[in-house]
Amino acid sequence: MLNLIQIEIFKVFRKWRTYIGFGTIAIIVSIIEIAMFVEGRDYLEFLTRNISNTFVFVGNFLNGYLISHIVLGSLTIHIPFLIALVAGELLAGEATSGTYRMLITRPVSRSQILFAKLIAGIVYTNLLVLFLAIMSLGLGIVLFGTGELIVIRNDITIFATDDILWRFLLAYGLAAVSMSVVTALAFFFSSLVENAIGPIVATMAIIIVFLIMSSLDIEFFQSIKPYLFTNYTNSWRAVFEKPVEFEEIRTALMVLGIYFVALVSATWLIFRKKDIVS
Repeated sequence: MLNLIQIEIFKVFRKWRTYIGFGTIAIIVSIIEIAMFVEGRDYLEFLTRNISNTFVFVGNFLNGYLISHIVLGSLTIHIPFLIALVAGELLAGEATSGTYRMLITRPVSRSQILFAKLIAGIVYTNLLVLFLAIMSLGLGIVLFGTGELIVIRNDITIFATDDILWRFLLAYGLAAVSMSVVTALAFFFSSLVENAIGPIVATMAIIIVFLIMSSLDIEFFQSIKPYLFTNYTNSWRAVFEKPVEFEEIRTALMVLGIYFVALVSATWLIFRKKDIVS
């Protein structure tokens, strides 16, 4: 099984589209950090304009932690498309290239093939989130240094320098979990069709529909909002609360876990009975 996983990971990373996600993140994060390096002070003043007359801010608030928080909030909505580019091809790509029949003639079960491909997709997803962390947090600290983190949502929260890093580690972990559900969703659609474009479009369509439903201020949609996995893609924000909203995090992990298991189980049932004709 380990050799099969290694083969599938190799197959994922030998394709050029795999590196689109890493390149896109590198470009976007670099642009954000260059912009903040040039006009970061103006942005910080804009961020605190309503409270600057009441509070006096002392310290380095324009730092790598603030940059990372901004990047994490802006990119977790866009990363699903980058994940779908790869995860949507894991099964459908075999059909497109005509290697499905050769694949299942290996002396391994369909279940082993399926889970090896799924693990390869999860590895890619986690590496993408790790790369985001390195580019935003690592490069941000190199360029801007460290300091206190100011978070403005419903109220103002300022975190001490020694109370930040563990929060980011947990936040990126939660982001990886939510993105793994996107991987499972694209993987599910990939088992239904024989063209990689379909799973990519279907995955993004589902995400967009769910996001629209969540944003509509209609009682019916608000009642089903807690059951939509997109409602928890930003669950990492609960880490940057005082105290940390662990109950919210547990709820998010439970819902995301149910989605992941349900999608993988459905994919397994479909692939196990799939009639391979090419």
